[in-house]
Amino acid sequence: MKTSDAVSILWESIQDNVHDPDQLRGLLSMDAAYAVQLGVLTRFEELGDRLVGWKVGLTAKAIQEQLGFHEPVFGFLTRNARHESGVELDFGNLKAPGFENELCLTIGETLTGPDVTFDQAMAAISEVSPAFEIIEKRSRPPLDMPLAMADNGQQKGFVVGEGVQFTGMDLAKVSVDVFVNGTKQETAIGAEVLGTPVESVVWLANKLSQFERSLEAGSFVMSGSFTKQYDLSRGDRIEADFAGIGRVTAYFP
Repeated sequence: MKTSDAVSILWESIQDNVHDPDQLRGLLSMDAAYAVQLGVLTRFEELGDRLVGWKVGLTAKAIQEQLGFHEPVFGFLTRNARHESGVELDFGNLKAPGFENELCLTIGETLTGPDVTFDQAMAAISEVSPAFEIIEKRSRPPLDMPLAMADNGQQKGFVVGEGVQFTGMDLAKVSVDVFVNGTKQETAIGAEVLGTPVESVVWLANKLSQFERSLEAGSFVMSGSFTKQYDLSRGDRIEADFAGIGRVTAYFP
């Protein structure tokens, strides 16, 4: 199937809030899925939205085990998907929602793969912020991972708290305390994210080069979750407190 045809089929299903059309199930490789995803991004841009960055997913062993897939993945972030800490997001507008606890990294200088190094990634990060990724479990079982990636890897939105300048701190040692409705759920550290969230930047910049894209200066990178995914229920208030960086909150009435 041509990429353009797959993009049209998936785009129509997204408009109908279906997201995993039967016509595409079992047909896409991962590389083909990313090509379709980027085609869907173009459709959003044609409607006036704008690419502002990328998410890296499946970086923590806890999530890899949850989903049964053992390599990182990427998705796009758009301007309309960004929210500030303290946001209220209508639960009724979300489809089987959940959240992940992440750092949002601001890229200060463009990185172009395929040979971006750890040191180059470290030097390129200009700011680090506490963040949630809001996800939707839009796929029907059994999970078709390539099709889920074509549908932007569960991405619905991202919530960002006030950032701090990145001065070379060891992100592997940053800890996060996660709270739901005031009750602490767990503590995790950045080493859960590919050993350090900086490795998400390395992987992403090099992966994007396969699709003739660079990780542009000014882009946001959602690092991947320190923890497993958490489901959301109507009325939930969530908070993640990243030591030495800050806290981020959201409410789902």
